[in-house]
Amino acid sequence: MSEIATDRMRKVKSILVTQEAPADANSPYLKLAEKYNLKIDFRPFIQVEPVPVKEFRKQKIDILNHTAIIFTSRNAVDHFFHICQELKLEMPPEMKYFCISEQTSNYLQKYIVIRKRKIFTGLKTAQDLLEILKKHKNEKYLFPCSDIRKNDIPDFLREGGYNYTEAIIYHTVAANLSDLKEVFYDILAFFSPSGINSLFVNFPEFKQNNTRIAVFGPTTAKAVRDAGLILDIEAPLPNAPSMTGALELYIKKANGIK
Repeated sequence: MSEIATDRMRKVKSILVTQEAPADANSPYLKLAEKYNLKIDFRPFIQVEPVPVKEFRKQKIDILNHTAIIFTSRNAVDHFFHICQELKLEMPPEMKYFCISEQTSNYLQKYIVIRKRKIFTGLKTAQDLLEILKKHKNEKYLFPCSDIRKNDIPDFLREGGYNYTEAIIYHTVAANLSDLKEVFYDILAFFSPSGINSLFVNFPEFKQNNTRIAVFGPTTAKAVRDAGLILDIEAPLPNAPSMTGALELYIKKANGIK
């Protein structure tokens, strides 16, 4: 947790999580809401829009001139195969797929018969995936991604001398939040710099006042500080590796719970 002024330690009754609502009934957010009698709402602050095929063609990328594809999200999988469909391309059986998590690799079966393919899967993080890529340096990689993305994978590929192409297949843009203008929450929880950007796109006159801001990850924390906002809750922490864990630590302190 960041160093917090004591006058910002006010009781927490409501939280807005700037992501889609969890489908899992056992979500840690729902358990947190029940445990501390909180109102927790979910609303994505960003959305993705596909790159039109006409725009993709301008990148002059020959998809089939690659031997492996790196996927870091289900959005990337969806938009990549949509582009392939528009271009009337079919992935050859020998194409390899490197996925950031099991969830992403399983999602591939929406488009291909995965039991017949060469799929390499990381545990969860980009660092896990990089460890796998180190064992496959001779591939010609295609990295389908958004126009706004983290630098870890491209930096690793470039610095390691890998043969790779970055393909912009979707745009990350601010969602329309006009219906939230009159809504107040004790805590706003953010997960990317794009979410902070969306806050000011939708609410140019936003004043933080007593609203606490929680973030996940150092790049999001930097975006909060760069925007001149007060960062109250920062995850991951050594004793709270998740956003819900960091929120719970803060709530217990702010609400005077032992």
